Amino acid sequence: MKGRKRTEGEERQDLADRTKAFALQVVRLYSGLPKTTAAQVTGKQLLRSGTSVGAHRRGARRSRSDAEFVSKVEAGLQELDESRYWLELPEEAGVASGAGFETLKAGTDELIAILVTCVKNIKESKA
Repeated sequence: MKGRKRTEGEERQDLADRTKAFALQVVRLYSGLPKTTAAQVTGKQLLRSGTSVGAHRRGARRSRSDAEFVSKVEAGLQELDESRYWLELPEEAGVASGAGFETLKAGTDELIAILVTCVKNIKESKA
């Protein structure tokens, strides 16, 4: 519906869907990496950090306080930043590249912006 404001529940579900979709993209990218040691080592690091973002988001959903929520979301932000690094490294080293890397980098940047806004809004509401 055009012009209809989304509810908080819809926004939370959208973030849940986005973080899960991101994790699935990471899994698929890892599955298609070359079997060289360098590609596999960096890929496993990406697999760990990229799939944990949604887990941190899910944990934040069960937070008992705003401070706990912020802490869990900020942990997800750290994982996204790490994921961005593990996406850059294989390309710059020339061991793996492709459209999947670019798509994931864009997704990483979008999720970072969303989570930063979440943290900022909570902190501002407490000020």
